[in-house]
Amino acid sequence: MADGAEGAHEKVSEAVHTGSCQCGAVRYRIMVDQLKSYACHCRECQKQSASAFGISVPVSRSAFEIQGELNSWRRSTDSGSHTDCYFCTQCGSRLYHDGASRPERVTVKGGSLDKATDLQPVAHIWTRSRQDWVELPSDVPQWDTQPQSEEEWVQLLEWSE
Repeated sequence: MADGAEGAHEKVSEAVHTGSCQCGAVRYRIMVDQLKSYACHCRECQKQSASAFGISVPVSRSAFEIQGELNSWRRSTDSGSHTDCYFCTQCGSRLYHDGASRPERVTVKGGSLDKATDLQPVAHIWTRSRQDWVELPSDVPQWDTQPQSEEEWVQLLEWSE
C-alpha cells in the first residue's frame, strides 16, 4: 500500500479497519478514516451471502491491503460489464469484489469486517428484489435497481466529503 496515496474520494489515513475470512487464513486492512456501506438486495447478493441482502463497503484500491491465498470467480453484471469475486481458498468466504466499471475501487463484503457492527448502510439498492419481510428505513435513500452513473454512485455514498 502506498503511503499518502489518495483515492478518488477518500484520503488514505492511519485509521485501520481489519477483517478476515471465516477461517482466518486471509486477513485484510483498510486504511481510511471512515467506512461507508450500502445494502444490496439483488438476487446475486442474496445468493452470495446466503441471506436477505449483502453489505458492500467500497474503498479505494490503494487503501486496501490483503494477505492470504485467494481464488476468484467472474460473473456478468446487468450493466454488461463483469465483477470479479474474491474468496478464501480454504473456507470459501467471499471477501471482496472488483470490476471493470470502477477499477480504482474494491467492494469489501461488510460481514467480513472484524467490527461489522460499526457499519450503518447509507443506501439500499436493488430494492425491487428485497425480501418482503425486510423493512427499509424511510430516511435512507433507496434505488429500485442501482445508480446508473459514477456521479450517482458518488452521491449515494457521499464520497466527496
